[in-house]
Amino acid sequence: MTTSRCAFVTGASRGIGRAVAVALARAGHRVGFCWGHDADGAAATLAAVEAVGASGLSVPAAVEDPAQVDAAFARVEEELGPVEVLVNNAGITRDAPVARMSDAQWRTVLDVDLTGAFHTIRRAVPNMMRARFGRIVNVSSVGGHLGGPGQANYSAAKAGLLGLSRSVARELGPRGITCNVVAPGPIVTAMTEAMGSDWMASVAQAVPLRRLGSPEECAAVVAFLCSDEAGFVTGALVPVDGGLGMGA
Repeated sequence: MTTSRCAFVTGASRGIGRAVAVALARAGHRVGFCWGHDADGAAATLAAVEAVGASGLSVPAAVEDPAQVDAAFARVEEELGPVEVLVNNAGITRDAPVARMSDAQWRTVLDVDLTGAFHTIRRAVPNMMRARFGRIVNVSSVGGHLGGPGQANYSAAKAGLLGLSRSVARELGPRGITCNVVAPGPIVTAMTEAMGSDWMASVAQAVPLRRLGSPEECAAVVAFLCSDEAGFVTGALVPVDGGLGMGA
């Protein structure tokens, strides 16, 4: 049985992040989470966390800003305790063909999707090291190892999470801290639904299971990797993509 701990989830105002926050709450954890712009979505996530009987805390923070990350952790630590479980889900896209991708489009995506994870990990690990326990899960994407047209920035950032995670896993394993990567494929979210039913049907045909996944299916894998029972799993890349990326 997993011990009740303090968890922190980034980018949890909707989609996979919200599902992860709720899954961790159901596992008995106290859940703090941050979000960038969607205050209404964050309120809905907090309500969902509290609806399963868990303590929750919603904190606005831009993960690309280390000062905001530090302030968010300080609030969570004050109200919920030291962070022992960290899930980096915050991510954005700024798609463009590589020949026309601006420096700002490249830098903005790398800053949020990759450097943001570095900021939160750096902030979380001192307490984890003292406790000799920690669970870190970074949410990547099938695009990180398959690539995607118009997504050189996004794919590079998501691929970078694997190198970051495996370095952390090797460095901090002796302190009882695990670090893993979950790589979702096409997942049904508000963003994918906005692409229309024809687009979703065409994407589903590329997936061996012939469907898109749900945020809850992804969250279940993340929650396992955050559990006490996953204590001998570290440095792993776990796909949740219906088989789309197998062999890559």
